Amino acid sequence: MPPAPLTRRALVLGGGGRVLAGGAVGGVALDRARRAEVPLYSETVAFAATGERELVPAGRADLLVPGTRVLAARPGTARLVEDERAWLEGCARWAAPGAAGSDDLLHSALLDLRALTDGLPVSVAGWSPRWRYAWPRDVAFVASALARLGRPAEAATQLGWLQEVQRDDGWFEARYEPTTGHRPDDRPPQLDGCGWVLWATDELATHAPERAAELVAPLRGLLVRSTNLLLTVRDPATGLPPPSSDYWELVEDQLTLGTAAVVLAGLRCAARVLPLVGELALADRAEDAAHRLASPLHDAFGREGYPRHVGGLPDAAVTFLVAPIGAATPEMAVLQAIDRAQTAMARPAGGLAPGAAWKQDGISWTPETALFASAWASTGHRGKAHPLLDWLGRHRTTAGAFPEKVLHDGRPAAVAPLAWTAALVVIARHELARG
Repeated sequence: MPPAPLTRRALVLGGGGRVLAGGAVGGVALDRARRAEVPLYSETVAFAATGERELVPAGRADLLVPGTRVLAARPGTARLVEDERAWLEGCARWAAPGAAGSDDLLHSALLDLRALTDGLPVSVAGWSPRWRYAWPRDVAFVASALARLGRPAEAATQLGWLQEVQRDDGWFEARYEPTTGHRPDDRPPQLDGCGWVLWATDELATHAPERAAELVAPLRGLLVRSTNLLLTVRDPATGLPPPSSDYWELVEDQLTLGTAAVVLAGLRCAARVLPLVGELALADRAEDAAHRLASPLHDAFGREGYPRHVGGLPDAAVTFLVAPIGAATPEMAVLQAIDRAQTAMARPAGGLAPGAAWKQDGISWTPETALFASAWASTGHRGKAHPLLDWLGRHRTTAGAFPEKVLHDGRPAAVAPLAWTAALVVIARHELARG
């Protein structure tokens, strides 16, 4: 039986759920932890027939039609390959096969996205059983990627699905079963879900400006509920949001940057998109709330270099403060904090951990690595973005899929493909293409 996945749940060393400065365990134990072994669950997921997908076992990339996510020697294989080709050619010119700027890395990201979205009610994080769910955050990034790829109607469909499952009080569950819309377990709801859907709707409007009003209008309920929740959940003493689970999906008793930064981004995005659905007064309230949140957020987290918790260690959530999620023109202190965080989170194979407080197991995580790539690309630091993207390209599975994890010696591990990583690669490449 394979070990329980570490995805979405942090397993950390040291007291209080965090790694202690200077190390919390003896050298022998730490050396073992730095060489954790996690199997590769699959090479990729591939289409076996129209509407049917199968996991490709690790080491069996030979089962695929080369360069595709289609299983070979099956009835209808030629039709499936043609459908895939048509989908790829339907992407924006900068990403379509053979276009200037397109590349093998981007091609893999497109194939991964299609495999985890096309024909499904909503995109799923992965196809392995414990990832075959819809996380609002992951869906938001997929929607952003699809909008950038010139597929805004598909992006709007993703957000429409989230509108249907959102609670009346505005909260989102941590994840959902894609066919029923029910939560599969007892993980607590997350405040960041509202921020992510507001950001993704703004991405949709930004990258499909000629159709923005048409595509956003049906999402009015999603926008209003999400904004109202972000406006009402605030600690009156600090002006900051209350503690909530974030992308680490731990029960938090202290506010994380991963929640605070996404709430700020969500309010700013709400101010831009709410006028598209006639909610001018609510847009003004969101803009005012964003202004009032920015100062206490930067005061609380900024004086310590934007750690995960006030008094804590660096975290990938610092990238949420800059484009493509946060400010397009961030302060130099934030960029410096991102640079320091990247160094603090570096892992032996060359990728990054979710945070400096993450378990010291030697494992690199591809979505967090891609978050830094997209942040550098979006803020004009191409020389910092390219090495991270190149690293992601070198650590795909043999089939070309992006895995969730990379072990200390560079082997891909855990689930493959992962939608969040694929979406972030598309976003980063799009930012570089625009620059």
